[in-house]
Amino acid sequence: MTEQTLKAKFEIKELELNALLEITQAINSNLSEESLYKIYNFTLRSNLNIQKLALFVLDDEWSCKVSFGTKKHFHKANLLPAFKTIQDITHLREFEQCDFTVFDIIIPVTHKSTTLALVFVGGLEMDDQSYENEDGIKFIQALSNIIIVAIENKKLVRKQLEQESFRKELEIASDVQQFLFPDKLPNTDRLKVEASYLPHDMVGGDYYDYIPINKNQFLICVADVSGKGIPAALMMSNFQASLRTLLRQTPNLTDIIEALNFQVLENTKGEKFITFFAAIYDIRLKTMVYVNAGHNPPILIDKKNGLRLLEDGSTVLGAMHPLPFLNEGFVTDLDDFLLFCYTDGLTETRSEQGVEFGVDALLDYFKQDLTYTKELKTIHQDIIVALDNFKGKNGYNDDITILSCRVGG
Repeated sequence: MTEQTLKAKFEIKELELNALLEITQAINSNLSEESLYKIYNFTLRSNLNIQKLALFVLDDEWSCKVSFGTKKHFHKANLLPAFKTIQDITHLREFEQCDFTVFDIIIPVTHKSTTLALVFVGGLEMDDQSYENEDGIKFIQALSNIIIVAIENKKLVRKQLEQESFRKELEIASDVQQFLFPDKLPNTDRLKVEASYLPHDMVGGDYYDYIPINKNQFLICVADVSGKGIPAALMMSNFQASLRTLLRQTPNLTDIIEALNFQVLENTKGEKFITFFAAIYDIRLKTMVYVNAGHNPPILIDKKNGLRLLEDGSTVLGAMHPLPFLNEGFVTDLDDFLLFCYTDGLTETRSEQGVEFGVDALLDYFKQDLTYTKELKTIHQDIIVALDNFKGKNGYNDDITILSCRVGG
């Protein structure tokens, strides 16, 4: 080997070491992924004079991050399935003619049994059967590994930060939701209220409430917002605050419903809606005024008049303004009764055969003679056990809220 050849090799090694040093400094400087890919591109083109290259990286899907030297733009190319599991340096001549055979070899970047990236390299001397052992190929491997591992670490840190942020948001939303529900429900000889809430996730979009108005009147309500998660919980929190504010201003249920509908529509621009049932009972007058705004009809069991569904009202809140119709339901001579409210997570729970639990199962339960005299807590337990048996191995797909009110003996 001549002195000139040795000098040339030394210069190449010096360039490679300097390039690796620059890459390491760039990583330590916390440069963006896009900047790291640009440095990778420039380094390989200038230091090794590579004619053709395409770097494919696995994010959620495979995509081309660096490409040069070819007529085809590989940034929009789909990676062939056969390439995705390559673990060793592979000759492209082993594959049938395709767009990728403009390259000579594939250099994989792997971690354990997972292929993280693939470097397609072209313009090499095809007569040399051992070129994968050459220093230039080793440099490409080293550089690619450093870049991809650094970017994978960035992704991991970003994911951890996102998860931590999401966890904090969930905690906040969960705390917010807990404030939606009343701290204490009445349990006297004359008035008993019981609630059961089974959230599908850490944060749900159901809401129930008991609000005393004066010594003779109280409001009881249940609601369900379309969608789930943090947005649903925050939206329901706003809804609860609006309801309580309006109730302090007027006991007129029609006015309250119209104002709530306008506010929901203003806040969500028609992208979400709320089903809502609210009833105001007057102990002295023995009357109940209610509005059912697109909600599952509660079941009223009146000792004098038997069982009925409370369906009068309007459509869902937040879909349109003004409401196309609004009818108050009015029940008189009501002094000994049981009111059972629920959200659609109860009746829409499916069995393993895909059949919904349905409202008929509830009606059949309440038609039993002994049901009326049971404790509210026992009624809730009976229904939850029946629902759990009905669904079998299926999971619950929605929040489930049950709210019962008993007035009288």
